[in-house]
Amino acid sequence: MRRAASSRFTAPPTRPRPNSGSRSPLIAPQASLNESTMSQIPVTILTGFLGSGKTTLLNRILKEQHGHRIAVIENEFGEAGIDNELLVQDRDEQIVEMNNGCICCTVRGDLVRILGELHAKKAAGQLHFDRVIIETTGLADPAPVAQTFFVDDDIGQQYLLDAIVTMVDAKHAPEQLDEHHEAQEQVGFADRILITKTDVVQPNDVAQLRQRLVKMNPRAKIGEARHGVAAVNELLDIRGFNLNAILEIEPDFLTDVDHEHDDDVTSFVFRESRALDIERVEDFLSAIVRVYGAQLMRYKGVLNIKGIDKRIVLQGVHMLMGSDTGAPWKPGEKRESKMVFIGRDMPKDVLLDGLAQCVAGASAPSGPRP
Repeated sequence: MRRAASSRFTAPPTRPRPNSGSRSPLIAPQASLNESTMSQIPVTILTGFLGSGKTTLLNRILKEQHGHRIAVIENEFGEAGIDNELLVQDRDEQIVEMNNGCICCTVRGDLVRILGELHAKKAAGQLHFDRVIIETTGLADPAPVAQTFFVDDDIGQQYLLDAIVTMVDAKHAPEQLDEHHEAQEQVGFADRILITKTDVVQPNDVAQLRQRLVKMNPRAKIGEARHGVAAVNELLDIRGFNLNAILEIEPDFLTDVDHEHDDDVTSFVFRESRALDIERVEDFLSAIVRVYGAQLMRYKGVLNIKGIDKRIVLQGVHMLMGSDTGAPWKPGEKRESKMVFIGRDMPKDVLLDGLAQCVAGASAPSGPRP
């Protein structure tokens, strides 16, 4: 998959963007949150391996009286799709089917085109919807779908990527996670994880699966969905990708759990109570993203920067990285930098050691070399 080149931050306030080769500050000029997000249409990416229950959940959402008007982009694998026929269409939802294979870099243009057409028809009053759900095929890697909202300027202006919701089949997930790269990618990118089919397995099996998922992705909230039943307010408008909504990383990220699987997708957390130097952080993370960006699936955190009275919020997807100012530090509050990294074959020691050397007054980190 083709990825954007990176060297320095060029981050607007609300979404990551590819880095350019020129130097730019970690903190981008602040824009109005109301102006930057109120006019954008929120998008939820619904993913999960084959048979995990995506269409069942989507049908339930479409039937529920929640007051949302939803446009659905249905991605089928193969020439003739059938999920479109399984979805209810007796209300205001607009359903568009993409049946030219997995949404990936080879068909990203189709996704951009469809989103553009939906927006144009909404603006013209031909369609009436206030949010979009993209259901990917069970064989899709969600990364290119998410990147679409950051690498295409028009789509980035029109839409706000709200969250990635991943369905996990309690009965078959252990084998799927062992055998399929895509299943691990879907878990690693998730902002919300819903475990399905918990009624057909033993409670201990569900507990072990949950532990495994937490180890792979500690930042995603994990819930359950039986027969498509899940709280809509926990799936929509959660701003999992919105920098302005991130105030803290949960304190239980470092909770130790027993883990007997050697998953390719892993996670770890960096913590530092001493203030960081902004230029060192810029230099080091830019070098890291340039060298290891393809291995970093998701990274997100809150930084305590010397001389700045507000949290600096940072997140990235592969080589796309963005930052923003968050909530002010309260008087007497413990200031601590916390970042979670989720990825495949990540250079954990390089990241932890390099970030530790970004402490103000410490020796400057050397950084990785291309």
